[in-house]
Amino acid sequence: MMQDSAPIPPMTAQRPLMRRLIGVAVLVILLAGYFAYTQAMHSFLTDAARRGDNTLQLAATSLRGKMARFEHVPELIADHAIIQSIRANDPHSIARANLYLKSIQQMLGASDIYVMDADGVTQAASNFDSEISFIGGNFAFRPYFADAIGGGLGRYFALGTTSGKRGYYFGAPIRLAGQISGVVVVKIDLDEIEQDWRGSEDALIVTDPDGVIFLSSRPEWLFTAFAPLTADQQQKLMSSLRYGSTPLANFPVISMQNVAGQPLLTVGAGEQFLALNQHMPEANWVVRVLLQTAPARGQSLLVAFLVMLTLSFAALIFAVILQRRARLAERMSLQQSARNQLERRVSERTAELAAVNARLEAEVTERRLAEKNLRKAQADLIQAGKLAALGQMSAALSHEFNQPLGAARAYADNAAVLLDRGRQDEARRNLDRILSLIDRMTSISKRLHSFARAPGKKLGAVSVADCVEAAVEIAQLRLRAAGAQLQIDLPPDLPAVIAGPVRLQQVLVNLLTNAADAAELADDKRIHLTATQSDGRVILGVRDHGAGVAQGLRERIFDPFFSTKGVGKGLGLGLSISYNIIKDFGGHLRVETHDQGGAVFVIDLNCATAAEITQAAL
Repeated sequence: MMQDSAPIPPMTAQRPLMRRLIGVAVLVILLAGYFAYTQAMHSFLTDAARRGDNTLQLAATSLRGKMARFEHVPELIADHAIIQSIRANDPHSIARANLYLKSIQQMLGASDIYVMDADGVTQAASNFDSEISFIGGNFAFRPYFADAIGGGLGRYFALGTTSGKRGYYFGAPIRLAGQISGVVVVKIDLDEIEQDWRGSEDALIVTDPDGVIFLSSRPEWLFTAFAPLTADQQQKLMSSLRYGSTPLANFPVISMQNVAGQPLLTVGAGEQFLALNQHMPEANWVVRVLLQTAPARGQSLLVAFLVMLTLSFAALIFAVILQRRARLAERMSLQQSARNQLERRVSERTAELAAVNARLEAEVTERRLAEKNLRKAQADLIQAGKLAALGQMSAALSHEFNQPLGAARAYADNAAVLLDRGRQDEARRNLDRILSLIDRMTSISKRLHSFARAPGKKLGAVSVADCVEAAVEIAQLRLRAAGAQLQIDLPPDLPAVIAGPVRLQQVLVNLLTNAADAAELADDKRIHLTATQSDGRVILGVRDHGAGVAQGLRERIFDPFFSTKGVGKGLGLGLSISYNIIKDFGGHLRVETHDQGGAVFVIDLNCATAAEITQAAL
């Protein structure tokens, strides 16, 4: 039997409780400070975004106003009698045109105005009497000349190859007797707008269609690429001499993230900005305003500090009260028998908890093993469904390869005969046709090989257009066999979605082959593949004109091994696998009946954020 021991003073027994209370109080104060900081940051960033939006609107309006002032000037000049009377070998008509262009340039405040013939050679210019006159210069390589000489209106921003100054060019064709005989170009200077911006506390930049900054309130950011330039972009900029020999560095972006629902950009030596942008479709530019977040962070830290200070003072008062109560409790002593009874209860409860913990650990281990086996079975089931789909397309694939192989053999036999007869050019054309057929078979083989390979599970930003292109190339054999007519309607500005590329291709292949099965039995062989964007989501639809899905079957259509095709026509796995794949992406897959007949399978996916798109690009 346990012997009674000397009673422990209540103050000593309460010390662990006091330490725990202090820990809880510190944790509560820190959490409250963090919550106050995030809420204040959200409020201050929202106010900054509202102010930045006004700045952005003013900047875009000033640019539009500057451009609108000169937009139709080239057309008016091109219709003037003096311009239309210019003759290449007539010094008198050229001199009159030079004086006329100079007077218009001085009156409107344009940078330069000049006239080029149909070959791009400058015949008359407002700067005819300056050291850097454009007369005699050939600017046919500029896109604004190509657009205008083709009958349209030219628009282009570039550094002048003669003056080296930035300018925006407006071009218009000169029409004589129904023919285009030349081009009038008006160059305007945007430096005034940039000088006005440099007096603003906010950073303002404008990027061209390739993402290069050509206007900036910060000179050190000029001629840097907001996003890394591709090889095609670099080649296009070099061929058009948009920036001459000026080196184009990358914009010094350290990180991009969303804080309190606002896009934040960290650049250079750690400066953080709230980034807002507006697209200017008339010039295909993007105007951005970058607002310093340091004031918002400082104010948010001040709010958090005041909240934590207030809670700390309240906790101190509460601690003083507890201490006084503890000192009063020291005057009381506990009965030894009560202490022994408490120890026995604690021991019994500890033993019970140990047994419960052991059972819980066993259950956790068992469930983890079951989940692992379930994931493996699901992966095997997905791969089996893909291989089953490939098996169904094998006959069409054999037919698809036999046709180009037979054609290649016929071209090869003809090439040999043509070579014997000395007709080498015709023989070379036959060899080119053979190479084209081989490239087609190689493309089909690569698509099917990529489709058959087991995909990774990592999700990221995926191009919907690329996945549709790959899926159509894989499924086109089945579509052709069914006589189906696939009609695709994808918006050009469709954003990337969160998915896995190979698994999304698999879902599209499953839906297209199912639609082909329905079209094969229908009078209307059309299949529609459409996509729309709404509220941060991308909605894909695959519609056929078949018999549709009965109301009673919609709840079972995505069940494993459930099929409406009959015995021997599929495993009933395609839609079940597709449903689970889209669910893994965080999306939804459902079936509907179209008002005009036929089934519509709808894929609902999340759009990728800017940070996820940047991560995928890297």
